[in-house]
Amino acid sequence: MVRRGLIDAGVDLARHGGPSAVVLREATRAVGVAPNAAYRHFADRDALLAAVCTEAMRQLAERMEAASGAVTHRHGTKSGAIGRFRAVNAAYLSFALEETGLFDTAFAVPGDIDYADDAAAAGPAGRTPFQLLNDALDELETASILPGVRRPGIEYSVWASLHGMAVLLTRGPLRTLASASKNDLTRSLDHFILRAVSRD
Repeated sequence: MVRRGLIDAGVDLARHGGPSAVVLREATRAVGVAPNAAYRHFADRDALLAAVCTEAMRQLAERMEAASGAVTHRHGTKSGAIGRFRAVNAAYLSFALEETGLFDTAFAVPGDIDYADDAAAAGPAGRTPFQLLNDALDELETASILPGVRRPGIEYSVWASLHGMAVLLTRGPLRTLASASKNDLTRSLDHFILRAVSRD
């Protein structure tokens, strides 16, 4: 109970202040326990931050999974594959824009955490954000949109493009743009990525 409360408090701190705001003493104050009580559950601040990173990544996965699930076109069809690919990309970017503190925290990983296989960082269906992106790319291949010869490793280029835009829009030189301009850029990136992975 105390462990979960400390993680929830850490998530709230991260939501408003990013990873640097996740401090054991602040989390214990929010939960209403003595600072020493935290050390029964977390060895140090990095251990708490790791748990908060995992929870932030899980919430990102949940957002992406919900967006993909909202696409009603049949799996394997061109419309379904494109719809789900665009949905997971849009969810990734919207999470970055709307939950910037948590987005930053999800990638502020202390120590050695492998989100590609971490079940705690997965959404309800047991898929992490990286796996959900891979699923969408696999469906593009199934629908004969993404050529099989291009499929191996392309998830890293797509992820880098998405993440790079997210950072530019939230922490980089594009952060001061109006919301409408940010939306235009995300749509432009969506078209660019889809064209890049599609058949000529």
